[in-house]
Amino acid sequence: MNDKYEVTIGLEVHCEVKTKTKMFSSSPNNYNETPNENISEVDMGFPGILPIANKEAINKAIMMALALNCKLPKYMYFDRKNYYYPDLPKGYQITQNTEPVGIDGYIDTYVGDEVKRIYIHDIHLEEDTASLDHYDTYSLIDYNRCSVPLLETVTEPCIHSADEALAFLDSLRRIFLYTGISEARTDRGQMRCDVNISLAPKASKKMGTKVEMKNINSFSNVKDAIIYEIKRQSEILEQGGVISMETRRYDDTTGKTYKMREKVEGVDYKYYVEPNIPPFKITNELVDTINKKIPLLQFDRIQKYMKEYSLSLYNATVLTKNLDTALYFEEVISKNIDPNTAANWINTRILGYVNKEEISINECTFKTGDLVELINYINKGTISTKQAKDIFYKCIEEGKNPKTIIKENNMEQITDTNEILNIIKEVINENMELALDYDPNRGRTVDYFVGQVMKKTRGKANPKIAMDLIKEELLKLKK
Repeated sequence: MNDKYEVTIGLEVHCEVKTKTKMFSSSPNNYNETPNENISEVDMGFPGILPIANKEAINKAIMMALALNCKLPKYMYFDRKNYYYPDLPKGYQITQNTEPVGIDGYIDTYVGDEVKRIYIHDIHLEEDTASLDHYDTYSLIDYNRCSVPLLETVTEPCIHSADEALAFLDSLRRIFLYTGISEARTDRGQMRCDVNISLAPKASKKMGTKVEMKNINSFSNVKDAIIYEIKRQSEILEQGGVISMETRRYDDTTGKTYKMREKVEGVDYKYYVEPNIPPFKITNELVDTINKKIPLLQFDRIQKYMKEYSLSLYNATVLTKNLDTALYFEEVISKNIDPNTAANWINTRILGYVNKEEISINECTFKTGDLVELINYINKGTISTKQAKDIFYKCIEEGKNPKTIIKENNMEQITDTNEILNIIKEVINENMELALDYDPNRGRTVDYFVGQVMKKTRGKANPKIAMDLIKEELLKLKK
């Protein structure tokens, strides 16, 4: 039913920054399942506390702003956002409002096989709140998360489907991972998303009433929540109803959203510049230094792989999902290996093994030199493609290189035509009736004889040479 309505979506993505200590305290910033272990007086908001800004977090915030093509301010300011909530021990949050670290940015991403540009309203650095665990009759507070550095990326309302939202979130996460700014693990709450969505008739020039869905903690839930909310709002509008401006939550057990509270515009948080943290000048030298540390990001790598190496969009996307995988691929092709051959081996055999074992490609014992060696053996005709697959798994199981495996198992391919011809004559003599019945227009006879030759040589005969010689011998018999 939503084909009658224009869907408009804006995302607010919160992602914890990977640093040794917290945003404004010396408490360790690491994941801890034991509640209230990584805390200090500053995190707890005790009287007389003095926050000190984390330089590493500031540098990573600048890096993210650059990666998102944002405009940077001249100075880094922090502000106080005043409100009360049990997970906010100070009664205010230190955030950015006066001068966000980045504004007016964008990223390009693939939605299917089309490029979509998602515009960024701003990105700002702040401290995370504590986390609340809710039970039937009470709630408990874990302050481990309190004051963890947090980057909030706010898009413009320029997304129009669940697929576009998901593509943006995945691309954003890849940037966090490529740059090392965050681990961006949704299962640990390191990346969370608020979704703002509205529906309006297609002919309308105005957006519909905005509904917000808070703290969705997985990409699949974001997609399901958007799909459900489009359906819910469409049905209300179809029946002549009115959409209420409200905040809702998504329940992944029911697949539905539920009203939490009425939403009002323009909440007065009484922002003012944080008096205890002086402005930090963002110099051109600092920006240049940080910019040089940003690797070629996923979207640009996909473009490069397709243009320079003639890879398909699918192969380029798989190779660039992880920076280590992309670097593995680039190391292999730097040794004069055909890019498509390398891509096929990495995307099927190597990543298949890596994903099954739940390890990184850097932890895989089959290194780039092994793959180069294996592909070269195939190209030279030393081994067949089928043999190469067996050699690959033997290399991993035994921790040896392809050369050693081939030698120890006597796997070198037979390419001597006289040797192969003798075996072919043997097979033909054993199957003379079938040989005399050979019809060049039917390929089954040739396939059968190739199979018999491969069986006699235990897969070592070069199949191309064998096939050509079999056709010649069968035609001689015909004449």
